[in-house]
Amino acid sequence: MNTVRKLASIAEITYIKPIEGADAIECAIVNGGWPVVVKKGEYQVGDVAIYLEIDSWVPHKLAPFLSKGQEPREYNGVKGERLRTVKLRGQLSQGLLIKLSDIPNSIIYMDLVVGENVSHILGVQKWEPPIPAQLQGMMKGNFPHFIPKTDQERCQNLRKEIFEEHEGETYEVTTKLDGSSMTVYVKDGEIGVCSRNIDLKETEGNSFWKAAREQNIVDALLEISKDKGEEYAIQGELIGEGIQGNPEKLKGQRFYLFDIYSITEGRYLRANERYSILDSMNNLYGADVEHVPFIDTVCTVARQFTTIDELLEIAEGPSLNPQTKREGLVFKSQFSRHTFRIVFVHFHTKTLAFQLFRRLYSC
Repeated sequence: MNTVRKLASIAEITYIKPIEGADAIECAIVNGGWPVVVKKGEYQVGDVAIYLEIDSWVPHKLAPFLSKGQEPREYNGVKGERLRTVKLRGQLSQGLLIKLSDIPNSIIYMDLVVGENVSHILGVQKWEPPIPAQLQGMMKGNFPHFIPKTDQERCQNLRKEIFEEHEGETYEVTTKLDGSSMTVYVKDGEIGVCSRNIDLKETEGNSFWKAAREQNIVDALLEISKDKGEEYAIQGELIGEGIQGNPEKLKGQRFYLFDIYSITEGRYLRANERYSILDSMNNLYGADVEHVPFIDTVCTVARQFTTIDELLEIAEGPSLNPQTKREGLVFKSQFSRHTFRIVFVHFHTKTLAFQLFRRLYSC
């Protein structure tokens, strides 16, 4: 299942809980998953409001109070502010709630239902951190239309799908590495290398192409494509020096694979197919590519966990570097009962809070 990121959506307040030692604020649980600190008494269970996710770029006219009386910042030509994870009186707050009645009169809502994505209507964008020069590169074109991008939905937005609609689904669980999304593909006999959003020209010093060459991904992918008579895109995370603060303390930079997409068939490979292709690339064609670390190969979420909170608790643990706390976990359905797949990610919130104050970065 490919989902469109709901940076701003119509949401229901499913639970209100007090915050210890706080008289003026409380915590509203949105859609059964997201905790948002609000003024006490401002919302009741069952109320509907607009929920904005963390890392949303919120236009100033929508929430001027975010600028705290200062001149608003600017991002992609829009004045506003970025929503961050914050901690108030010990309670994590992940997002913002805005009452429908507080929306500017110029925006008209008709027949909107809970869960509906209103990001475009409100002009809410996804904030992205500045890209280091060695990762920017020269643009050959937009990200290929025949390959899905690697953005994954957060588990807090998929409570109903995970615990109700597909409760028997099994998942492969892997570590979420903190780096930069990278895709290498073969199409019409030629190799392409992409960052998260663009197809890159091969230029001296570009980190994506450098990793693709040094790990012999280019030649191996061409050879296995010829051998199988099929075009593939391998996707993963580029981590290391100069990328997101290098939390893994890696020397240099390295690509770790987490998915393989068949361009020919228009589908992601199943786990066993992915492992087979990766094994052939490494052992038959000389590539040097590792898979992101596995946590569990068969996890039946709805049978092992009953709530999002229980699911979030297992995010804590070591990353690739045993001395580093992992950013989070990625759950990828194993096609046990469905022809589509559910992919979702959840983050270790304690690590996020620490990163927020240490380097002003959150996911």
